[in-house]
Amino acid sequence: MLSQLVGEPSVSSTSADIDRSNLKVIEHLGNWLNDLGFSTELMPLPGRPDKANLIATLGPAPREGKGGLVLAGHTDTVPFDESLWQSDPFKLKDTDDAFYGLGSCDMKGFFPVALEAAAAFANGKLSAPLTIVATSDEESSMAGGRYLVESGRPKADYAIIGEPTELQPIFAHKGISMMSINIQGSSGHSSDPSLGNNALDAMHKVMSALLDMRAELATANKNNAFAVNIPTMNMGCMRAGDNPNRICGHANLQIDLRLLPGMDSEEIHAELERRIQKAVADSPVTLTLDKAYPPIPPFATPENGDLVQTLSGLSKRAPGTVAFGTEAHFLQTLGMETVVWGPGSIDQAHQPNEYLAKAHIAPAIATLRQVIQRYCIN
Repeated sequence: MLSQLVGEPSVSSTSADIDRSNLKVIEHLGNWLNDLGFSTELMPLPGRPDKANLIATLGPAPREGKGGLVLAGHTDTVPFDESLWQSDPFKLKDTDDAFYGLGSCDMKGFFPVALEAAAAFANGKLSAPLTIVATSDEESSMAGGRYLVESGRPKADYAIIGEPTELQPIFAHKGISMMSINIQGSSGHSSDPSLGNNALDAMHKVMSALLDMRAELATANKNNAFAVNIPTMNMGCMRAGDNPNRICGHANLQIDLRLLPGMDSEEIHAELERRIQKAVADSPVTLTLDKAYPPIPPFATPENGDLVQTLSGLSKRAPGTVAFGTEAHFLQTLGMETVVWGPGSIDQAHQPNEYLAKAHIAPAIATLRQVIQRYCIN
C-alpha cells in the first residue's frame, strides 16, 4: 500500500506551478477501505475539483457524544528537489530498516498502518464507529482541515492525527502563520537621496517594530511544556534593491510566527499589522501585507485526557509537545479529544531521502488495534 501511495505525486503548494492533485491517493485509499467494509464519502474541496477529502466509516453511524474514534491524516506532501535525493522520490525504496520515499514518513505511511489495524475489525461488530479521514493540502493551506470544520464532520469522541511523533502522544503544539511584507518605494541615483524613496530605509523601521513586538511577546508568554518555551518570530527571508548605487525601490520581508496555546492568533496578527503600518506611516512608500494562508491556531488538550493517557500507557512514552503545526485544532473544533501520535520522526520529514523507520510499524499497528478495541468496542 505504501508503495502505491508514494508512487502518486500529491505535492501541495501555494505556488500553482508545482501544486498537484491528491485524487489518485484518495482513490487508492477509498478502494482499500471499501474492501474492508467501510462506507466511504469523497468530499471535493469547494472550487477545487482536483482536491478532495475522504471520510470512511466502519460500524454504526457517527453520533456526537456517542463514542467513536477517528484516525486522520493528510494525503499531500511538501515540494522537493529531486537532485538532492539518492533514489527516486516517487519509487518506494525498501531497505532492512526503513522505507524511503516522498511522504513515506510525513505522512502517507500512517494510512497503511491504520488500515492494517482496522482490518482486524472488518468482520466484527463495533459498538461505536471507527472513522478514517484523509485530507488535502495540509502542507500548504490546511484547506482540507478547514473544510471538515465547515462541513461539521466527522463526529466522534476521540481523534488521533497520525503525524510522525516517534509514537509519543502529543497534547499540544504551537500555532503557525507566515506573512510577506512588501514595501514599494522609488529608485533613483544613490548620489542624491531626494531622487527616490528608499524602501529599505522603510523596511528598517518595520524590522525595528517587529523586534520590539517579538521581545514583548516573549516576555509576556511562556509555557514550560515546550522545549522553546516562548512564542517565536523568525525573519526568514528578505529581498531588496538591485545595486549599491541605486536607491532601493522595493523590499520584501517574509516572517514566520509561532504562538503558544492560549494566544489568540487573529488578535496578535491584527496588532502586528497595526504596528507595521504605523512604522511606515510617515514614509513616502506603499505597504502591502500578504498572509501565505489564514493562521493555524495553536492546539492543546488536557495532558490527563483519556486518549492521551491511553496512548501514553500503550506506547510507554510520556505525553509531550511539538513546535510544528497539524490539523489538530480543526478536529478538536469538531468536538473530539484530539491527540497527535504516529510512527516515524519529524526529523525525517521535509527532507531529501525521507524515510519511515520499520521499527515503528509493528508497535503502531498493535497500539492502534488496542485503541480501536477500547473506543469502538469496549
